Amino acid sequence: MSGAYIPLRTAPAFRRPGSRGLRVLQFALECAFGMVAVFFIGLLVHWFSGLLPVAALLCLLIVVPEALLCGFWQAATVSLFAVIVQSYLSARHAEFNPARDPANSVTLLAFVATALLVSRLSARVNEHAQESESWGGQMHDLYEFTRRTLQMNLHEEPGAQLVELVQEIFSLEAVAVFDADLHETYQAGFWNEDPQELVQNVYYFETSDDDPDSGIGRRVVRLGSAPVGSLVVRGDTSPLTNNAIASLIAITFDRYRAFANESRIETERRTEQLRATVLDSLAHAYKTPLTAIRAASTGLSEMGRLSPAQSELVALIDEQANQLNDLTTRLLTTARLDAGEVSVNAASVAVAPLIEEVLASLGDRIASMKLDVRLPDEDLELCCDRQLMVTLLTQYVDNACKYSHFGTTITVSAVQANAEVIFSVRSFGPVIPRADLERIFDRYYRSTNSVRRAAGTGIGLAVAKRVAVIHGGYVWVTSDEEEGTTFFAAIPAPVQKRKAQ
Repeated sequence: MSGAYIPLRTAPAFRRPGSRGLRVLQFALECAFGMVAVFFIGLLVHWFSGLLPVAALLCLLIVVPEALLCGFWQAATVSLFAVIVQSYLSARHAEFNPARDPANSVTLLAFVATALLVSRLSARVNEHAQESESWGGQMHDLYEFTRRTLQMNLHEEPGAQLVELVQEIFSLEAVAVFDADLHETYQAGFWNEDPQELVQNVYYFETSDDDPDSGIGRRVVRLGSAPVGSLVVRGDTSPLTNNAIASLIAITFDRYRAFANESRIETERRTEQLRATVLDSLAHAYKTPLTAIRAASTGLSEMGRLSPAQSELVALIDEQANQLNDLTTRLLTTARLDAGEVSVNAASVAVAPLIEEVLASLGDRIASMKLDVRLPDEDLELCCDRQLMVTLLTQYVDNACKYSHFGTTITVSAVQANAEVIFSVRSFGPVIPRADLERIFDRYYRSTNSVRRAAGTGIGLAVAKRVAVIHGGYVWVTSDEEEGTTFFAAIPAPVQKRKAQ
């Protein structure tokens, strides 16, 4: 069987290959042992003539072990010698020509048939025994490989560990493994050609085969139906063993990915907790000096008798203090939202006054802007946390004010769609690249087209998204040259209309 795993201890000593001269000598010795045994039987029959009728049976006792232990041709040679001895003994006790006696031919055929049958049965039994022991050895190796892979250190890339294990456990000449996810090739043993190109070709062309001449086995490593890598081995392994090795490698790759993802998620969770704690601490630390600065600037303004230059400086202090206060408020809100410390105090809120409050809070920022408020239903009400919704909409409108082109219109609207109220703020400014649309709501992320246009921290939109999420809603954005940039927030809260007064 090509490629079968056959331990050396199962092969009899007289089966070991050697040079042609040694094989001929071995054949001659094996025949000689049988012929000597037949000769002694002939002597025994010669001395005790009463044994002549059973001489053939006695010789058969030599032919059967010869066929069993040595093979058919050795047994056939011994059978021919036995017939010659029997013919000689018959000629000694009766006067007839042995060559013309039909019994000799029948005896020879019987011996040869017996030798053939016994040698074939013996070969089949030996083959089955070798296969059974081979499978036992392979199952033991596969069990050991499985056990060792379960004990692998998943904090490190598994490829380098796997090639060493495969070569060690299965006693292979060389092993190469390609991890498609990491795009890394790992090798062990000696290769006559470039193993990286060899194993990557197996993955890209999806070639799985076994070459008995070179002893190379190729397998695509699959997780389900998806290829995740490839395996190339050179050595004495069966196709089924190669399939099993590839499957175990795929499982190990999957375990490594799952472990890495779990570790990453846990690290991110701890990072978020630390970040929220730091933000909350910084915001509280800033509040005290900011309150003192704002109180001092207000006091200076009320004192009067300030020169124009001094009044301008006091106004600048007050303006910057207000911006810092706004930033710390956002930091506090972000930290509390992330930590889950903000509870939603849901109440029935009229949408029209809610939007008016948002626009009024922005004050001078929207004074120079063109605004278009669209409310198809003036009596629309929403069940939500009023303060949190003010935070969300304020961020949307403030964002539009920062990035709108001068002279363009900012459109604020709210419509009811099924069980949702959808708020939207549209403006015309720099187009957000498609690659940034998915990340624009991530904390600290700013679009490449907006970084140089206006100052910002990348926090506001993350807060807006979090507000929508804790209400059970979601946010998204669209952006193109013709329609402008529109930020949406869908709040799937119970919606009702106010009764007419």
